Amino acid sequence: MKNSLLYFKAGSLLLGLCISSQIFAGNNITPKSKSKWKLVWSDEFNKPGKPDSRNWKFEHGFARNEEYQWYQADNAFCENGLLIIEGRKEEIKNPNYIPGSTNWKTNREFAHYSAASMVSEGLREFQYGRFEIRARIDTSMGLWPAIWTLGIKGEWPSNGEVDLMESYPINGEHCIMANVASGTTRRYNAKWHSQKTLLKHFLEKDPQWPSKFHIWRMDWDENSIKLYLDDELLNETKQSDTVNPDGSYPFRQPQYILLNLAIGGQNGGDPSKTKFPNRYEVDYVRVYQKK
Repeated sequence: MKNSLLYFKAGSLLLGLCISSQIFAGNNITPKSKSKWKLVWSDEFNKPGKPDSRNWKFEHGFARNEEYQWYQADNAFCENGLLIIEGRKEEIKNPNYIPGSTNWKTNREFAHYSAASMVSEGLREFQYGRFEIRARIDTSMGLWPAIWTLGIKGEWPSNGEVDLMESYPINGEHCIMANVASGTTRRYNAKWHSQKTLLKHFLEKDPQWPSKFHIWRMDWDENSIKLYLDDELLNETKQSDTVNPDGSYPFRQPQYILLNLAIGGQNGGDPSKTKFPNRYEVDYVRVYQKK
């Protein structure tokens, strides 16, 4: 009886420890891998309504890459602890329309889609650290969600661009991109360090991948930029491989964050058969720096 009681108590203690560890994990206790990192800024999107204007401003109208969407702040809002960037199929008159123009921004009388692009420029800018974004993306044809950063000084691409995530089709197959771009001797032409991973790579591991949230991460220091998806390293680029022709290092200056949903354009694909409205959802954006 005493031995049975001893085994019962030991088993109860072990069960209690297991339950406690699960509870602590659910409360986001900092794991050992983050013990050297200090959270310096985050947006958890917990307040319903418009995104915090202390953190974000918005692009407006046609922006880049001959994309189809009209960017407007109305398509971004917070609900249930999430940032929602909503893609819509709607007709919006282009106030900059010029009949006969050869400029793609002014030769379209109407935009037929809308979305949002949020930018932390001038509000939240960081040099080095660990950037973590937990998000769920829609991988339907024609949608081009992105998480990226740009350097605060210099002309693109010499200011440096990091794409923690882009999602779009290449040659008919959907890909998840992780890219680093720096300058070349030709204006507006980037030197790309790109890594494309076919969506089917992730679907083979989890057929429900598109319906779930995932964590995109950048670990960036004075030596390299490492891009991860759910702790899987997708791209590692050395700082020494990104030096601009003038000898400057684009990634040794602060960068700001962009979250956007593009539709169509140079990379997005044909959205004509995609269901609208659709959502690109972000749970949080967090920036850590070494203690």
